[in-house]
Amino acid sequence: MKPRRLRSQKWKGIGRAFLCLTLPVLFTTASFSAPAPSQVLAPKPGVAHYGKFAKDIDRRHPEAMVDVIVQFKVMPRAAHYQRMSARGAVVRTKLHSIHAAAFRIPVSALAQLEKDPDVLYVTPDRPVHMSSYESFAAAVEADIAAQQYGFDGTGIGVAVIDSGIADHSDFRNASGTRVVHSESFVVGNTSTVDAYGHGTHVSGIIGGNGAASGAGSGYTRQIVGMAPNVNLISLRVLDQNGAGTDSQVIAAIQRAIQLKTQYNIRVINLSLGRPVFESYSLDPLCQAVEQAWGAGIVVVVAAGNSGRDNSQHTHGFATIGSPGNDPAVITVGATRTMGTDTRVDDGIASYSSKGPSLIDHIVKPDVVAPGNRVGSLLVKNSTLDLNNPNLEIAPTGTCTGTCTPQYFRLSGTSMATPVVSGAVALLLQKDPTLTPDTVKARLMKTAWKGFGVYTNSYDIFNNLYNNEYDLFTYGAGYLDVDAALANTDVANGVALSPTATFNSANNTVTIVDTTSVTWGNSVVWGNSVVWGHSIIWGNAVLNANSIVWGNSVVWGNTVDQGFSVVWGNSVVWGTSTATSAFSDGQDGEN
Repeated sequence: MKPRRLRSQKWKGIGRAFLCLTLPVLFTTASFSAPAPSQVLAPKPGVAHYGKFAKDIDRRHPEAMVDVIVQFKVMPRAAHYQRMSARGAVVRTKLHSIHAAAFRIPVSALAQLEKDPDVLYVTPDRPVHMSSYESFAAAVEADIAAQQYGFDGTGIGVAVIDSGIADHSDFRNASGTRVVHSESFVVGNTSTVDAYGHGTHVSGIIGGNGAASGAGSGYTRQIVGMAPNVNLISLRVLDQNGAGTDSQVIAAIQRAIQLKTQYNIRVINLSLGRPVFESYSLDPLCQAVEQAWGAGIVVVVAAGNSGRDNSQHTHGFATIGSPGNDPAVITVGATRTMGTDTRVDDGIASYSSKGPSLIDHIVKPDVVAPGNRVGSLLVKNSTLDLNNPNLEIAPTGTCTGTCTPQYFRLSGTSMATPVVSGAVALLLQKDPTLTPDTVKARLMKTAWKGFGVYTNSYDIFNNLYNNEYDLFTYGAGYLDVDAALANTDVANGVALSPTATFNSANNTVTIVDTTSVTWGNSVVWGNSVVWGHSIIWGNAVLNANSIVWGNSVVWGNTVDQGFSVVWGNSVVWGTSTATSAFSDGQDGEN
């Protein structure tokens, strides 16, 4: 399979793809069909004003040095590096998977890049961060999947691009550790130790086997991941403070593609992200995840935790982070399970970011999964642990050995994302021939859609949040592993998430599939959507007044600040000022 670049290449070799998201099955007999893949999603006309430089490059101090990622129109060769060197640039990382490289360059030399015919686009090497004790497995029917089908992820490799993975008993089996490869991409630090504690927690949700919470541990309930025998590939990009950069993440994605055959890497988990600054067709992070997807790896990404952000008067809409804004990947929002094994009382977590994506208006998230107050593996004395000892889950029963905490509670879309990654591993264990697009289609089609219309929740500070369930909050629905495993539908074409288009003439929003992906009539949503109208992917027309909070905050009045933020072509989304549960020590929602 050839990697693809959405901005310039056609999909090739995808044939008979099927979308994959985990949730209750709505249809059991229909199959997908689509026209032959065509030229897909070239840069939008509204992006042209960016020129070759991202708007957030600071060019005010010509004497300063700046870290940038330069995307070239061709694979950079020796001559390109020589030209960059002559301009005073120093190569930091070669990112050839996206025809790019990370450089440190004098600000005064940036103007020369504008005249270079081989330079496509230049962005800052932006910072990224993690997006980050309930029964999440039962809520998504994963326990049924294990009992009925016997799948546990055996033979599947999942690359966790995060803060590293600690040596924990829950990652061991009779053959030794299931963390089969560890590597650091943190600049100046080759250690693969999880000093922050986030990556180990995420990995436990994917593949912890519950050994440390078994008989005699003092734990009254075993804490087990989604695919408890999966192999894990630790690619560290976040430092001890949970911080990283675009170039580090891109380098790790590039490495996962290189190691795909050696470790059968079929899934990449990205419980991290950053704000959107330009179209996904220019964003280097998005270009990197597309390369992985085109190489046959399912990429699962956190939606972000800015759903409470009303700083732009959008009530949390249009806050999906990058690379979750890319239409190829599976983007995951977070729910809260209310501490029960049933999903019927579950609700959306107010901090879960909502679509549509900024600038491109891609319909996101794709699915949602449990992410609130999730129990998983603890890295004792890690930064997260030292700052939040109250989130440790201590054994409360009788134990036969040393009764020390082995688990930790965190909240965020960081935690929902590995739930879906683990589910994907189960699907691929059952049928290794599935393409990423087939996986995405099945997960979305079978997603549970039995939500009410409204919900509310309180954070730990007793602030009230009201949510209206809609396409941009829940996506295709709630992950249902059992239904996804039972589904056998096949589709042709690629599984790109559709685009939302605002119709100023009649104040409606149309959901349009323009990328030869055949969701088709009633494929994802069926005959009715959460709010009761007959909405489907592909040709849906939504009433603006009933979509967003019932008061046209996003889609309505064109003089509304929120409207211009979502639909304006030149808006660059800044860092959120909202208080959110990004696995930063908040204890989720009550």
